[in-house]
Amino acid sequence: MGNTSCVFCTCVKQGNIGVVERFGRFEKLAEPGLHIFNPFAGQYLAGILSTRISSLDVRIETKTKDNVFVQLLCSIQYRVVKAHADDAFYELQNPDEQIRAYVFDVVRALVPRMNLDDLFEQKGEVAKAVLEELGKVIGEYGYSIEHILMVDIIPDPAVRTAMNEINAAQRLQLASVYKGEAEKVLQVKRAEAEAESKYLGGVGVARQRQAITDGLRENILDFSHKVEGTSAKEVMDLIMITQYFDTIKDLGNSSKNTTVFIPHGPGHVRDIGEQIRNGLMEASTAQINVE
Repeated sequence: MGNTSCVFCTCVKQGNIGVVERFGRFEKLAEPGLHIFNPFAGQYLAGILSTRISSLDVRIETKTKDNVFVQLLCSIQYRVVKAHADDAFYELQNPDEQIRAYVFDVVRALVPRMNLDDLFEQKGEVAKAVLEELGKVIGEYGYSIEHILMVDIIPDPAVRTAMNEINAAQRLQLASVYKGEAEKVLQVKRAEAEAESKYLGGVGVARQRQAITDGLRENILDFSHKVEGTSAKEVMDLIMITQYFDTIKDLGNSSKNTTVFIPHGPGHVRDIGEQIRNGLMEASTAQINVE
């Protein structure tokens, strides 16, 4: 493989190394290039090894500490050491199978001492342990382990489904907590807004009533000065009765109202005047308290 030979010469291509024997005994290593042999002296090329990096994928099924069966896919990258190519040629007949066996032994000794979650978090540590153990053993046979990658960890399908359900339940629980906090903040803000609205509404009503009181006071004083012989109480009663009839008129003209029952009579008019006066007095008191 990778060489061109005739009776007296052989060409070893770049990236390969040849093993030369004399009468069935190892003699030397042939570097890439043209080599001339003497077949009459028993010298010949016994074989050629590639010095390029080779990749071997190993699938291992084992059990974790918490009794979960998993499959681990390891990718081992190795190469022949040029200086010890003769050991690689003569010592190992099938290097792939030997490497696979050692990887099985190391992984199945390490993973059963780890929980599934720890295995996912520390898969780099598993690859490192395999590299150290495998490098010690395989190095004696003329091979060098360059890299070991833990490509994938595949739990049983039922375990994966359970893990996904646990994760989904945790996320739903966390979402419920956030949703409850958001609703709490919303209710607090709504209550604060309602309280502020009521407070401002009360202040507005108090100011409105104060303005009405000030206007009535000016009207009463002006009417008393212009019409002789009238008292402030009489003017007040007259204004209240006028406003009462204006209110009835507005109710009747409003298109949004249907039927309104209002008790009406001389006594009721007097009672309404007294109620309005009491309301104005309460408005004045509220305005003083607000200020």
